[in-house]
Formats: sequence, structure tokens, C-alpha cells
Amino acid sequence: MAITYIRRLDGRKPPRGASWGAAFETRAPRRRSGSSSSSRPRSGSPRGSQGSRGKRNYQEMDVDLSKLINKAQPVEEAAPYAPDLLFSELPIDERLKENIAAKGYVLPTPIQDKSIPQVLMGHDVVGLANTGTGKTAAFLIPLINRVIYDRNQRMLIMVPTRELALQIEQEFYGFTKRLNINAVTCVGGANIEPQIRVLRRQPNFVIGTPGRLKDLIERGELDLSGFGTVVLDEADRMLDMGFIGDMRELVGQMPKERHTLFFSATLSRDIEKLIGDFLSDPVRISVKTRDTAATVDQDVVYYQGASKFETLVDLLKDAEMDKVLVFGRTKHGVERLTRDLSRAGIKAESIHGDKTHGRRQKALGLFKQDQVRVLVATDVAARGLDISGVSHVINYDLPATYEDYTHRIGRTGRAGRTGKALTFVAQ
Repeated sequence: MAITYIRRLDGRKPPRGASWGAAFETRAPRRRSGSSSSSRPRSGSPRGSQGSRGKRNYQEMDVDLSKLINKAQPVEEAAPYAPDLLFSELPIDERLKENIAAKGYVLPTPIQDKSIPQVLMGHDVVGLANTGTGKTAAFLIPLINRVIYDRNQRMLIMVPTRELALQIEQEFYGFTKRLNINAVTCVGGANIEPQIRVLRRQPNFVIGTPGRLKDLIERGELDLSGFGTVVLDEADRMLDMGFIGDMRELVGQMPKERHTLFFSATLSRDIEKLIGDFLSDPVRISVKTRDTAATVDQDVVYYQGASKFETLVDLLKDAEMDKVLVFGRTKHGVERLTRDLSRAGIKAESIHGDKTHGRRQKALGLFKQDQVRVLVATDVAARGLDISGVSHVINYDLPATYEDYTHRIGRTGRAGRTGKALTFVAQ
């Protein structure tokens, strides 16, 4: 018998066929052809889901496991935030207020409450906040208001991933109904020709990823010299993804006298240098409360060798796991794990960098609409995505850093709900 240890903080029942104590027992299964099971090698770089024995020398995060175990604070115990102004009290256009109200926004979040007045006054802003705290509205609302009063204003919003760009676009059009203000989203993996056609109409807002923005500039379709405002959203993620050179090149093509907004979840030495290079006397706003959300139950699942995949399947059969985001390490491993889950009778979709733009959006849409209850993803889904109702995040493979871990589990425990995060750890 193989012993698979898993500590439980919520008192729920174990997966089918198991019983709680200090551990539950499962019979060590034979390795099946095509199984997603994996084990840590005796030497060399650690392995996770299949497909991780590639050319990348991936290193798992080195962290005290006690940091991955935490009891969520009950939502009702958290003191409600009292903003300085309601959305209805902001000094902005009444039509914009109506659109904000139509989206159900009444009380600004802390980052919105502190940032919006500063952006309205034209100050450069550095916003530091936990993931899922409403940073998008914190910059969109005041910038849209500026365009209402000056239609010659042009805004560049630079983000690390196409999913985040599309999410910002969706939020943008919710705020701009009947205002005749347009945007174009310029991301890789999508047909560039429609993007070029919209760009030629000189939209006020350009939302894009660094690579596609550079491509459009090289084609002569985008000239940043006329853009007076730039938003660098998820700046730390762009830095992690190696976009620092592209960021410098793109911002360098904008006027020196510009309005710069810089939003990040972390503040490293490299981020501080970017702030010094890009911003002029910025207002610093920090509403970050802790590394991980207080509304997320965190725990670890210990597995032994070939029991990893079977343990995951048992967990996913629990009825309470109704909307689960499973993180794997590599694109190939994520795709293979998704196939193996489907073969095991668990409906799942995948999202990773090798998928086309259309297929990624389809998988994300099926998950958002509850047509599949499991989405398997690389860290491309760790930031920026706003998916309501995620009940559990499972780290099937450990991330590279603790920072990546905090962003992964930040996909659950949102909008006043509690969530659960489980991290697989090899014994």
C-alpha cells in the first residue's frame, strides 16, 4: 500500500475510497500507458507533469512548505472597506457614471479609490496591489473620462498576455457604451489585418502585448509619437516574461512629456529601476495587504511517484470541486494531462502558449460558462484573468517562484468568496 498524506483544514470528507486520519491509503497503481503520473528524479532538475523533460532547465520554487498551508479568514470577519468617494460621487462625466452603475459598481476597491483621483489630476501613478483587486477599472475610468473631454487624446495600454488584453477590452466597452469611444486590441496569435484596419481609424485606446505592438510599428501601422498616456499593467509579469527590452523600446518612442501609469503586484529592484526610468515624480499607492489572499484555504497534497495522477483524479471526483483551475509546468505536460483527465472521465480543457488565439479563447469561454469544470493551464493563466467562481486552484506542478504561487492561487477566493488551493509535493 502506498501512503499519500494530505492534511485537511476544512474537515471535509476524503476522496472516494479514502479515509482521513494522519493519512489516507490508496493502493499503488500500475503505471498505465499515457498516464500523467510523474515522480521526482533522483538527480538533476525536478520533473513534474509529463513533457517536462524538455530542453528547459526548469527549477521549482524553494520555499518553506508551511507557507503553503493556511486557514482562510472567514469573509464575514474582514472589515468592509470605506472609500473616500462612491463611484457616483466622482468628478467624472454623468454618462460614464451611468455605465459604471450599469455594471453594478457602487463601492470602489482600495486601489480604485486611491488611484482614480490621482489619475484624474494627471499625476503619474505607481499602483501596487494584490491580484484581483480591480486595477483595470482604476486606470480605465479616469482615462475614458479624459477622452470624453478631449477626443484627440490617445492612450496605450501595454500588458503581458493576450488574455489580459482581451479582458481589458471587454471591460473598456462596458464603460464606454453610447460614448462613441473606440479601442483596438493588438495581440499575437490573432489575425493582424483586422487590427491594422482598426488602427487606421485612429482609435483613442490601443491595448496590446509588446511583441504585436512592435510588429505593427515595424510595418508602419502604429506611431507612438502621438500617444500622451501609457499604462504598463502587470509590469512585473512583463519583466518576468523577458519583455523589458521591448517595454523600453516602445515607451522610448512616446513623447518624453507623457502621463505614465504603472501597475504591479510586486516591487522588485528591477521594477524600481523601471519606475525611475519611466515615471516622473509618481504618486505611489500601495494597497497590498499580504502575499496571499486571506480568503484562500491553502494546503499541500503529498504524493509518491506514480500515485500523482491517480491522486489528482480522486480529488477531482469530489463534488465540491465544481470549478477547478489546475496548473502544470509545461505546455506539453498541460496538454497531455488534459487528455489523460478526459480519458479518466473528467471533462477538461487546456490553455497554454502553443494554442492558437481562437482555441485559447474557446477553452476559456467553456470554463467561464461552466461547460467544463476543469481548466488545465500553464502560468499564462496565473495573472490577469478574471474568472468568477473558481472553487479550487490545484498546483499539480510547483511553480518556479513563490511569487508565481501567489498569483496562481489568486485565481480563487475572489469577490468576497472563500477558495481553496492545493499544492502537490513529492515525498
